[in-house]
Amino acid sequence: MAHLHITSWVIALVLVGLATTFTRGGREKAAKISHMILRLFYLLILYSGGSLFASYESYGALIIIKVLVGLWAITAMEMVTIKYKKKKPAALWWGQLVVAAIAAIILGFGFLGAGVLPA
Repeated sequence: MAHLHITSWVIALVLVGLATTFTRGGREKAAKISHMILRLFYLLILYSGGSLFASYESYGALIIIKVLVGLWAITAMEMVTIKYKKKKPAALWWGQLVVAAIAAIILGFGFLGAGVLPA
């Protein structure tokens, strides 16, 4: 399940870039399609992340923080695409996305592993 989770959030980050690029380029239909596909990947991220969460025997503060940071990253991705669509400044949300994504990656790979890294 970890590989599905990693693949989903990598594709989601690519789709955020595509949706914002299409919006800036005036290609509204392509932006809308990529945004809808991005929302599908949010569901995959939540499903696979929930499965990983359920695989832990004990729930410490670190796993709870990881879940919250992951939700923050998804929220930031959605807000970036919405701000671009409404032609409003998105710099604050880009900053939050970068911070949340880096924090989630550090927590996920550095501390929680979940069968991805060799023991």
